[in-house]
Amino acid sequence: MSPLTRRRAGEGGVPVEMNAVYYAQRASAGLIIAEATQISPQGVGYMNTPGIHSDEQVEGWKKVTKAVHALGGLIFLQLWHVGRVSHSLLQPGNVLPVSASAISGGDYITTPKGKMPMEIPRALELSEIPGIVEDYRKAAANAMKAGFDGVEIHAANSYLLDQFMHSSSNVRTDEYGGSIENRSRFTLEVTDVICKEIGSEKTGIRLSPSNIRYGMDDENPKALFGYVIGELEKRNLAYLHLVEPMLSLENHPHMIPQVAKHFRNHYSGTLITAGNYTPESAREALENGDADLVAFGRLFIANPDLPERIASEASLNTPDTDTFYTRGPEGYIDYPRVG
Repeated sequence: MSPLTRRRAGEGGVPVEMNAVYYAQRASAGLIIAEATQISPQGVGYMNTPGIHSDEQVEGWKKVTKAVHALGGLIFLQLWHVGRVSHSLLQPGNVLPVSASAISGGDYITTPKGKMPMEIPRALELSEIPGIVEDYRKAAANAMKAGFDGVEIHAANSYLLDQFMHSSSNVRTDEYGGSIENRSRFTLEVTDVICKEIGSEKTGIRLSPSNIRYGMDDENPKALFGYVIGELEKRNLAYLHLVEPMLSLENHPHMIPQVAKHFRNHYSGTLITAGNYTPESAREALENGDADLVAFGRLFIANPDLPERIASEASLNTPDTDTFYTRGPEGYIDYPRVG
């Protein structure tokens, strides 16, 4: 099960009983990767999303992991810092969001005062980066306290680590900018500190080499992510999770149309692929050897018993997009199981 932002956390980003019900309903997934969860108050970019930086949040997540484990499930937590994909109205003290460089993502953000244009973020000072690496370490440690089986580093989908890697969002001139090696440094430092804290066998990472959302792009994604994945290959991670293109690449001919297929030969460990898969296309990806596992997102929203439905070739519920980000149980814990 892919990590899916649903914006149903309680006050202070604390998971509530309804969240435990939601994940327990989906415990038959081979692995649940729980929704993106901010590592610090600075890491927030969406309203009503959970965190993993306070004692109250850890206690809230314990309800979720206990419920999933009681049904024999496995669950990792995705660790998240959104970087510039935020707004000062969502930040502590209403300060500007931070990023690799002072470049806006050029889109809109939902705030307590409605939709607002993304601001020009503040470029992180060199001296601040070790503190964010430490926030990731603490978040991983907190995830273990909360009972998770491991964590996934969110280095995809236009968020902070992705912003450092891409040439379109990183024009730094220090050791975190310029060359591919420098732009990848932050992601690899976060990976190393988490592996040291909880073990590489409990650490996964998600990348989106063909991501063009929020103004993201790269002049040479094959070289950039070839280097990053080559470095991750050395670290004996639990898995590498790759996202297929979610938007049209028609005007981006340098981007990679089939991500997992392209990078399969770069990575010998467990490889997960995700991106609008159907049971049929997932089966084909596995039979072709493109990946070892396929992650489903929207289908798991609407089908809590998705593995059983696929195995029995039962019909699938259709996800209701209108309730993806609402606050109540509708469209969250009320999708019917088979029968």
